[in-house]
Amino acid sequence: MLSAFTARPIIELKQRDKSRIESVLAYGDRVLVGLNTGSLRIYRLNELPDPTPTPSSTPATSQPINGNGNGAAAAQFQSQPSDAIPTTSSPTKNGQPEPLSQAQVVPPPPTKPTDLLREVEKFSNRAIEQLAVIKEANTLVSLSNWAISLHDLKTFEPIEVPLPRTKNASTFAVTSNIVKDPATGIPEIISRLAVAVKRRLLLWSWHAGELSSDVTEIVLAEAIRTITWANATKVVCGMNSGYVIVDVENGKVEDIVGPGAIGGVAGGQGRFGAVGATSMGYMGLGGYIPKPLSAKLAEGELLLAKDINTLFINDSGKALEKRQVPWQPAPEAIGYSYPYMLALQPPAKGSLEVWNPDTLSLLQTISLPGAAALHFPPPTVSLPHKGKGFHVVGERAVWKMDATEYDSQIEELVKNARFDEAISIMSMLEDALLKDKTQTLREVKMLKAELLFRQKKYRESMDLFNEDEVHAPPERVLKLFPKIIAGELSGVVEEDKDDESDQDGSTGKASGEKPVKPEVVAEQSSPQKGGTFSKYLMGHRKVNSETASLASSKMGTDKDDTASIRGGKPSEEHSHQDDKDLMAAVLELNSYLAGARARLQRVIDPATGKLKPRKSQSGSSTDDAFKSLLSSANADSSDEEQQRLEHDLQATFKIVDTTLFRAFMYSRPTLASSLFRIPNFCDPDVVNERLVEHNRFNELVDFFYGKKLHRQALDLLRKFGSPDEPDDAAPNLHGPQRTVVYLQGLPPEMIDVILEFSDWTLRKDPQLGMEVFLADSENAETLPRERVIAFLEGVDPRLEIRYLEHVIGELNDMTPEFHNQLMELYVRRLRDDRGEMGEDWDATMEKLVRFLNESRLYSLSRAFGLIPRDDPRFYEAQAVVLSIMGQHKQALEIYVFRMNDYTKAEDYCNRIHKTQDSQLASPSQRQGANASEEVEEAAVQPSIYHTLLSLYLTPPPPHTPNLAPALDLLSKHGSRLPATSTLSLIPDSLPVAELESYFRGRMRNANSIVNETRVVAGLRKTGLVASQALLLLGDGVPGGQGGRNRRVVISEERVCGVCHKRLGGSVVAVLPDNAVVHYGCLSRAGVNGTTGARPYARSVMSSAASVNGGTASVRSGSTYLDAQAAQAGSWGRSAGVGV
Repeated sequence: MLSAFTARPIIELKQRDKSRIESVLAYGDRVLVGLNTGSLRIYRLNELPDPTPTPSSTPATSQPINGNGNGAAAAQFQSQPSDAIPTTSSPTKNGQPEPLSQAQVVPPPPTKPTDLLREVEKFSNRAIEQLAVIKEANTLVSLSNWAISLHDLKTFEPIEVPLPRTKNASTFAVTSNIVKDPATGIPEIISRLAVAVKRRLLLWSWHAGELSSDVTEIVLAEAIRTITWANATKVVCGMNSGYVIVDVENGKVEDIVGPGAIGGVAGGQGRFGAVGATSMGYMGLGGYIPKPLSAKLAEGELLLAKDINTLFINDSGKALEKRQVPWQPAPEAIGYSYPYMLALQPPAKGSLEVWNPDTLSLLQTISLPGAAALHFPPPTVSLPHKGKGFHVVGERAVWKMDATEYDSQIEELVKNARFDEAISIMSMLEDALLKDKTQTLREVKMLKAELLFRQKKYRESMDLFNEDEVHAPPERVLKLFPKIIAGELSGVVEEDKDDESDQDGSTGKASGEKPVKPEVVAEQSSPQKGGTFSKYLMGHRKVNSETASLASSKMGTDKDDTASIRGGKPSEEHSHQDDKDLMAAVLELNSYLAGARARLQRVIDPATGKLKPRKSQSGSSTDDAFKSLLSSANADSSDEEQQRLEHDLQATFKIVDTTLFRAFMYSRPTLASSLFRIPNFCDPDVVNERLVEHNRFNELVDFFYGKKLHRQALDLLRKFGSPDEPDDAAPNLHGPQRTVVYLQGLPPEMIDVILEFSDWTLRKDPQLGMEVFLADSENAETLPRERVIAFLEGVDPRLEIRYLEHVIGELNDMTPEFHNQLMELYVRRLRDDRGEMGEDWDATMEKLVRFLNESRLYSLSRAFGLIPRDDPRFYEAQAVVLSIMGQHKQALEIYVFRMNDYTKAEDYCNRIHKTQDSQLASPSQRQGANASEEVEEAAVQPSIYHTLLSLYLTPPPPHTPNLAPALDLLSKHGSRLPATSTLSLIPDSLPVAELESYFRGRMRNANSIVNETRVVAGLRKTGLVASQALLLLGDGVPGGQGGRNRRVVISEERVCGVCHKRLGGSVVAVLPDNAVVHYGCLSRAGVNGTTGARPYARSVMSSAASVNGGTASVRSGSTYLDAQAAQAGSWGRSAGVGV
């Protein structure tokens, strides 16, 4: 049970006083008591010191946890007289009372809880049944003699006795609220009084302390028994047939109807109706009708009760989805004291019940003999917890119910393991009422989650651990699991093996058996794991010393060879069940760890291990994540604290990831690899041990790669990949394939590791091993090429050639050293393999010639010196080098005299001619040259064809002239051979008929040049005509250039664009953009800048216009720049005069 309230009797009538207490009103430090004699007594409430419990004494607020709820505190307060003086002692020193000095003397507290200040005997001639106060109007409202009376709150003199129209009143209710004036918007205090007079509901109101003369009357279906204000404008009325809610502003009445026909219409029969099983009297006789009770709970919520039936509604009268309050006896009165719901039992029982309005659980029962009514002070809207004290009224006494500290209440609930109640109460309390509500609520929820875990409700437990308001630290959650999952963080006490070791010492060692390590047993014996987990869940039990021998003897019997199967069967079933429980717990743990990992990623980068920048706003989600992940997170932002926090978060991340790996390996081993593909903080030692134990080397390689432990991963790949036969433990890792893929993913900074572990892959499979360096990836392209070339040279020169071809041909590397090296490798390989000529040799020679032709970065002198000069197979390579060196004659001599390949010689000339042609001037630059010069061109240097022709016709000795290829050259390329230099080479003995094709080509070339000149001249004339037409007629496009044919229209209203005066009869000028200005304003028109006109458009031609109907048509044009345009002159006009 909970000690939420303590009862303190503040008023007790003396035995000789024959009066009875009928009503109570408390406000401030005053308590007004209405008696059955009509007298009104005014008491002053004295402040008594709080009874502070001492460790050696029983706390005054403690209540025994039993069904009756009659606590010792209630009995103590009931037995204590109201004039008792509480005893206090001064602070002690060394166990002895310390004497008080004169300055330390404290005046004794009041002798009584209340002092009677005044008694108004003739307040009423009948019993005062109900009291209320309207503080803003300084008015006391009372119900006596079936009428409502108003009295002055200070003098208790009557203001209106009785209040008109209140005869036969049965009850009333008062409310005060701050309401904004709809007209001015200024807030004001409005108090309202609702009075029940049989079927009529009468309403009075006070505005700013002044009683309004308007009285509202609303007639209901039947007599009103109770009234409760729902809010400032709505009141709930309870009747025998049910409840209605009345809007006092418009007089609208609505029946309160809930699920299951709760309420019903007035006069009808429902759950709160007048006829029913609950409304029957004793012995089945009708006549007893339960009183309809109602109470305002938290903001916007009310409780309706009739007999044992209850209904929760909002302040609009709509039923809420909440179950009934499970009280057995019907309460005499109900109420609400923040944050609890109260129910007062009939005076015969004399007990007050404290309920949780959220969980509808009974929290406390206080024995109050003779208690008959509850009184609550007027609520304070802004601070509802200020009115947490209330009064219980009996015929002879009044108790003040003091609320205990909320922190002590929560502590008591937690101590009694009532976590749901503690969570519910804290959620209803304001933050200011608890020392640290957020952390306390988080701690209680974690305690509840631990309890759920021990109850084998694993999903609910982990969901609660993972809530946004909880975010339990991983260390706390992992304490619930055995070492196989949590490692060193496990809080599960495993079985002590001392007895087993002793037994092994007496039996096993004697027989020569080796003792089994506890770690191995824990790893391989699943029944022991499950048994430990089950023992933790069920709780440790003390072993009885008398039965210990029996248990040990039974264990020995079970281990004996002659043990019965019947004795071992339950143990196996129990172990199987324990394994199932642990498996279920681990599966739910995965969800928690995933949530914890997501929260960690919000504050720390898993890839770098560095803290992410926090948000500038305080109280942000990032700060909350910092505080929730660590048990003690300091908010200091210094560098040292940041480093410490970063280190702590990394340690927490390591715990989470390592535990997640253990959980995956226990529950779903196939998911372990998915954890390694992302940045993680798993402990390498734990992962290595577990994966090697289960022969999961593929996942181990992925883990090493993610943790950047590349050397360990490559050692493992070489171990299983280099042997000739695959290993049964890891057949997928056999061969260099996996190693090559791994090396391709390494950055260039790890070139040493790449080269070290590429050696065995290249020797085992060169084609596949070269993919490390030739792959189309950024890593392969950015490797240090000098290091790679030097490494491949030591492995195989052919691999070096292949890499250089890739670097130069595909990556377009312009390093001269690489070009020289590739050229040397080609030549060296061709020279070394001259005895093994074949397709490979020819392909290499073709590559060399193509490389010599295309590359310009190798050393020509070096290449010419390396190429053998006397080997016919290297003649073409020599010719290519000589060609690049500009020695065309020597190159052609090789083709003509050494190779005797006239076709290649001609191709060589064609290639050189195209190269020279591209370097000549463009055709537009050659247009100014004379045609005769082009026809009779005489180059300073002879053309390449002339050089080849001279080698054919005038070869050096001992070679003889060769007319056949010479005549073929003349017939094909005669147009490229000038006649002056060519005819001098032709022998005199050659018939002219043999030169027919040559002369025909020359003449055709000359005619082509002349024809080209004529075509160009015709095209220029066509362009001139088009330009003149554009100037005279314009382009014909609307809004485009109008030429001399353009016109502008000038009306009488048109003004000059410069001076903004009417144009009138003045001389005008038209600008190129068709703007019209005065001729005198032309200089200020900004022709050169603002209008976008050309600089030469300064002379503007104006036409003389005839004025017809006030409109002048002006024709203007641009200035001719040639002689024809200059003859046109300039022309202007004056209004009405033709010039």
